[in-house]
Amino acid sequence: MAAAKGDNLPPIIVKKVTVVEGGHHGGAWKVAYADFVTAMMAFFLLMWLLGATTEDQRRGLADYFTPTLVKIKDSGAGANGLLSGASLTDVDDYPNRQGQTGNKGLTVPRDAMGGPKEAARMIERITSRTKDRLEKDPRLAKLMSQIKMVDTTEGVRIDLVDDADFSMFNLGTTVLTRDAAELLAAIAQAIEPEKREIIVRGHTDSLKWKNPGRINNWSLSAGRAEATRQTLMNEGIPDDSFRRIEGVADTELLVKDDPADPRNRRISIVLAN
Repeated sequence: MAAAKGDNLPPIIVKKVTVVEGGHHGGAWKVAYADFVTAMMAFFLLMWLLGATTEDQRRGLADYFTPTLVKIKDSGAGANGLLSGASLTDVDDYPNRQGQTGNKGLTVPRDAMGGPKEAARMIERITSRTKDRLEKDPRLAKLMSQIKMVDTTEGVRIDLVDDADFSMFNLGTTVLTRDAAELLAAIAQAIEPEKREIIVRGHTDSLKWKNPGRINNWSLSAGRAEATRQTLMNEGIPDDSFRRIEGVADTELLVKDDPADPRNRRISIVLAN
């Protein structure tokens, strides 16, 4: 029998190709490898930085990358670290034991030579020098409680604070009391080796004057700041060390709940960054 027409045609073959993602030729391993190379690059960069920088520069880098949300009482009288938010002795030694107010601030990293740790070391040095001078005289040793230090974004601030039993100036004048003059002499001796620019700021309480046109808290605070500058200069601080002299009256109260509190009367000496 003759073959049917078309019986000699070749068979049709269908080839199915299955693509499996992530197989031998996938790309997932490339991502993992890239992460590994990035981590190794960061590690070797860190090793290079450790070998190519000084100890002070490494401290600055550590301060920069350390979480820096700390208590800085810019408008208070405490200090982070060394003085634990009080004074060179303790806030409870004050005749007026009212709570002191302040606010929280964000420490701004300064540079490789600065930062919160450097400020704490400066406070410790100033504290030691001040104690060495004041504690030689029992009469002056009690003045340690009038000194408070705090690290601010401006620099280390030293507050010399009045209270019910101590006043930096004779009432209503820019004339320093005897104890205040000796206290400033000790402070001058303590801060002179730091070789920093200085800002002096005068503060008053909120008590009003009978004749504010003749004299008022603005002029009084500015005059007291200038009297402080002159005393520091007479005690060895170079005249060109002073950056600013300010009188802020009662606009930056220390005890905000009681504007008439004597502790609002103070002199602030800032060792600028």
